Amino acid sequence: MKARFAIGPRETASLNTAGLREHFLIENIFTAGAIELTYTHYDRMIVGGAQPAAGTALPLPCPDGLKAKYFLERRELGALNVGGAGSITVDGVDYELGNQDCLYVGKGSQEVVFHSLDDANPANFYLLSAPAHKEYPTARRTQAEATPVEMGALETANQRTIYKYIFNEGLPSCQLVMGLTQLKPGSVWNTMPSHVHDRRM
Repeated sequence: MKARFAIGPRETASLNTAGLREHFLIENIFTAGAIELTYTHYDRMIVGGAQPAAGTALPLPCPDGLKAKYFLERRELGALNVGGAGSITVDGVDYELGNQDCLYVGKGSQEVVFHSLDDANPANFYLLSAPAHKEYPTARRTQAEATPVEMGALETANQRTIYKYIFNEGLPSCQLVMGLTQLKPGSVWNTMPSHVHDRRM
């Protein structure tokens, strides 16, 4: 697991393109047959990806840096499949996830294993994890069940649909919020200028 330290706006303003990429760009999220994880000191989030080979179980590891017996001992996890059909087994229970389906895995879940159904079109599970102080039940939400929000305009090249999965009116969580943005044809960006909100990272 790689680690990234947080930097403030004053330091960020002095960075060139190479410096911005070094601090903020996470590359190689999906590697065949592997799980890639990056720990960031922004909200102690972990960002990553899992791309299991068909017929091969790919278990979620517990990196030494977590100082835990298992990955979700004090954390929660969101997994959003942006690839082919797959499944995630959580403590012996299988959850099938098609393209753009999401699974929330609550604190205290001890065994998380990723699977793909087709080597020619493997599942790509995009992963987000945050610290958790309370257990919420593991639950799946398909894209059809997600809450869509239409934003932007064609004239400003940012017309898009935000599909909300893990949030206060969807799949409940301690701190994690997770969704998927789809740009409409002809649109090329999500939000400009890039920004954060004081109430969250």
